[in-house]
Amino acid sequence: MANTFADLFEHAVDAMGDRIALIAEGRQLTYRELDERANRLAHHLASAGFGAGSHIGIQMHNSIETMEAVLAAFKIRAVPLTVNYRYTADELTYLYDDADLDALVFHRGFGDLVAEVAAASPRMRHLIEVPDVLAPADPDAPVTVPGAVRYEQELAAASSDRGFDERSGDDVYILYTGGTTGRPKGVVWRQEDMWRVLGGGQDFFTGEPMADEYQQSRLGLASEQMRLLVLPPLIHTSALMPTFTALFAGNIVIYDAKFDAARTWELIGRHGATVMVITGDAMGRPLVDALAGATADVSSLGVVASDAALFSGAVKDDFFAALPNLLISDSVGSSETGFGGIGFATKGFEQRGGPKVGANKYSVVVDDENRVLAPGSGSEGWLAKIGNVPLGYYKDPVKSAEIFREIDGGRAVVTGDRARIEDDGSITLLGRGNMVINAGGEKVFTEEVEATVKAHPEIYDAIVIGVPDERWGHRVAAVVQARDGRVPDFASVEQHSRSHLAGYKIPRAFWIVAEVVRSPSGKPDYRWAKELAASRGPDHCVD
Repeated sequence: MANTFADLFEHAVDAMGDRIALIAEGRQLTYRELDERANRLAHHLASAGFGAGSHIGIQMHNSIETMEAVLAAFKIRAVPLTVNYRYTADELTYLYDDADLDALVFHRGFGDLVAEVAAASPRMRHLIEVPDVLAPADPDAPVTVPGAVRYEQELAAASSDRGFDERSGDDVYILYTGGTTGRPKGVVWRQEDMWRVLGGGQDFFTGEPMADEYQQSRLGLASEQMRLLVLPPLIHTSALMPTFTALFAGNIVIYDAKFDAARTWELIGRHGATVMVITGDAMGRPLVDALAGATADVSSLGVVASDAALFSGAVKDDFFAALPNLLISDSVGSSETGFGGIGFATKGFEQRGGPKVGANKYSVVVDDENRVLAPGSGSEGWLAKIGNVPLGYYKDPVKSAEIFREIDGGRAVVTGDRARIEDDGSITLLGRGNMVINAGGEKVFTEEVEATVKAHPEIYDAIVIGVPDERWGHRVAAVVQARDGRVPDFASVEQHSRSHLAGYKIPRAFWIVAEVVRSPSGKPDYRWAKELAASRGPDHCVD
């Protein structure tokens, strides 16, 4: 079995070629059309000298062409690397160099930045400019980067047939982490391992592997198409992997180039989306707010699936109040672990503490000596993933050795997530270990406090951090975005927090901002929050 992303996609094309595959910006492509366009780009890349092991950067908004570029790289056994389009020139210079990019496919709107950075990247030898989905330009306008070739022009000149070399499940994919607390790191996955844990190659609920590489396309052919509206940016696995899982099974994926909460509900009504993929509160809260004024028929929506960021109970409750029959899934995972478990909620569900995921044989909790903690022990430790895990960090053996370990004689990755193993084998996530605040010897998990603070009706968003304290070492603080630009009633916020948290967990200082900064994937930017707190005094302190 090949078990590569290109092969799995081609199986779906062969079985369901006339089905619609992608919808974006008023266009749609069938599976066969998507395959032919990806083939054309793949042949162009091959003619330019790229192939197995070449690193192809993709700096683009969500669009049909973005997926064509990813598929094209996989088809020729190259390594696609999706680039965070929000990075500054300095951050891009680091990434282009660290990732050893040989070529770059980019949206025209990023041209000026690409021109600046590519000039300082001697390894980069081929640039492909794609018409921008957000700022359309005259097709005959000069390219923005000297020496770049035009995407559609090169596709028109290339073959739409396949005819590529045989692929291997050992072909790799490199996923760069967001770098909200440090420089981005490349996580190296074998494609077969990534398929198993993120692309539907094993049952997400039982952990049982697919019988063979054709099972997803067989099941898809026998099923009615689902319509997934994927809102996170394709630079992140929370968007890219749901897309592939959907495509392998013959479903429809819908994109919007830029997240807009009000437009999202219009898209659901227009295309009859049945599943909406989001990243926690960062998307969930504005979506709930916008739903109140939506006029579209959104009755087709049955599932909201969240991944990669905190999805608090308060925001879930708001969804259920508006859409009582909704099912919400909350997945746990990371770039280093892949899928780590999934939890479900329906109306009436009460979320206490952090997210909880059901028992599965590939997610465990270990102590500081890498010993697996047994269900019923009630012990806290570190979330670990066994089975199909990455090979390590790209060009960083020291950091790799810290988290990629051996447990019970097999490969494993021990994350920075603190967790508790419950009596029934389920796992409750407590928070990121590196974001724990030590307040006078007591451990405070920032995500638990964030979920509580954000549940207050006057708080729209919040990031919780530790700030230095002469007596306690650190005290809990919060950077908050108030609703409608108001100044919150902090006495009420404190009272609300005390009804849910122990006293030592209550934020003692608050900074008010117009907007809380998050990564494109929705994760809190703790580095930004700490720098803000260090730059000026708090707007409110609790005695």
